[in-house]
Amino acid sequence: MVEKCNSLGLFGLNTYVIETEADLSRGIAAFDIVGLPDTAVKESRDRVRAAMKNCGFEFPNSRLVLNLAPADIKKEGPLYDLPILVTILRAMRHITANIDDSAFIGELSLSGEVRGINGVLPMAIAARSHGFKKLYVPAVNANEGAVVDGIDVYPVHTVFELLDHLAGRAQIEPAVFQPTSEPEPTALDFSQVKGQNEAKRAMEIAAAGGHNVLLVGSPGAGKSMLAKRLVTILPEMTFEETIETTKIHSIAGTLKKGAGLLTTRPFRAPHHTISRIGLTGGGTTPKPGEISLAHNGVLFLDELPEFSRATLEVLRQPLEDGVVSIARANGTYTYPSAFMLIAAMNPCPCGYYNHPKKECTCTDNAVHKYLNRVSGPLLDRIDIHIEVPPVEYDDLTAKSGEEQSADIRRRVNAARAIQTARFAGTATSCNARIEAAQFDKVCVLDDRADRMLKSAFDRLSLTARAYDRIMKVARTIADLDHSEIIRADHIAEAIQYRSLDRKYWNS
Repeated sequence: MVEKCNSLGLFGLNTYVIETEADLSRGIAAFDIVGLPDTAVKESRDRVRAAMKNCGFEFPNSRLVLNLAPADIKKEGPLYDLPILVTILRAMRHITANIDDSAFIGELSLSGEVRGINGVLPMAIAARSHGFKKLYVPAVNANEGAVVDGIDVYPVHTVFELLDHLAGRAQIEPAVFQPTSEPEPTALDFSQVKGQNEAKRAMEIAAAGGHNVLLVGSPGAGKSMLAKRLVTILPEMTFEETIETTKIHSIAGTLKKGAGLLTTRPFRAPHHTISRIGLTGGGTTPKPGEISLAHNGVLFLDELPEFSRATLEVLRQPLEDGVVSIARANGTYTYPSAFMLIAAMNPCPCGYYNHPKKECTCTDNAVHKYLNRVSGPLLDRIDIHIEVPPVEYDDLTAKSGEEQSADIRRRVNAARAIQTARFAGTATSCNARIEAAQFDKVCVLDDRADRMLKSAFDRLSLTARAYDRIMKVARTIADLDHSEIIRADHIAEAIQYRSLDRKYWNS
């Protein structure tokens, strides 16, 4: 007789139901797992066998065939240990309870403890959508699963605890979601950045419209300080953004132990030695890379020219589309990657090109080679280019208080509220994501602004993509100014943020 147990599996961000089937029959003792299992699933045989022995059960001395259906989808990871164990115990009549409305996921230790796994949140959402009423998960992942309403999530510590619950001897109470929001990093605040008013203004515009930024300046000017404090002025995540971001981090295994939801926007700052796979995601079983882990948050690339050119070029498509697709033999994995790119770099190898007080020791050829490590197409995808000059002594020692992040965030929130109302009912989330078909309706210029933009387009030899970026940034500046029409002063400021590539790269 065949016994069954329900489980779930992951393919990228997609989740599907797995039916675990066990057949005990006469013959030479054997334990076979079929249904396209990977190495971790095949090793379940040894973990399950040891867990059963150490929990006081005799492993069946007969031929055991265990099938993971559907058989045409590859099964990956140790999350099938628990459903495999439950299915075998049902076949041996140690479990007689009706579990047709339940699903099981979890890794087993050799002693019968249930260990944590990745991807519980998306699997809990899928379990509810497929009509399951109960989901049994490792206790360490229970708070993550309890986020989902409409399904009871049971925290399981050990096999004994689960069996007692199914037999009715001792009930496990369903998990109740406990918010574990991480506090804002109060040590970081824009008030700590002395001077740099133009750069702060650029960061405010970037936060208000979701724009990408390139900071160019000499060492010690404050580029990294500005970048690290950007998350303190970004709007708080919506519930939809929170769920989507948490799902990605759950699958990647970067959620903290016992965490429920990520409530603060992610800030990722990979080292310049990162590989293309590390940035975009990949591997034999593709996992989210840094650009997906930065989804709905910030990706900070310090010392931009030090990244390999091949690595940087893979950013081009995700910056445009907000998703990254990874093709493998067993299918194509798609992960969201709608992040804000903040990049920082020196103007030359020594860092002091055009410095007002220190002499640059680089040759013109060295400067040219250094700057051209960053390609023109990538620069075109960065909305705001801002020069960060050295900080003057008077600014560093000034006693007058700098504007705090909370004050800037209020203006950012007001601008984002305008955009939310403007783009209601569309897939556009902010000005940086305006679609080409929306330009005529959303970006309305007065006559002076139109003439100024035409003059700049001809004089600076701007590309069509650079034109789009200027329009989007001008739209954000107008929103911060609570103006429905884009005026000439808005265009002038937006053009100012496209001048660095002309000033340095064509010198």
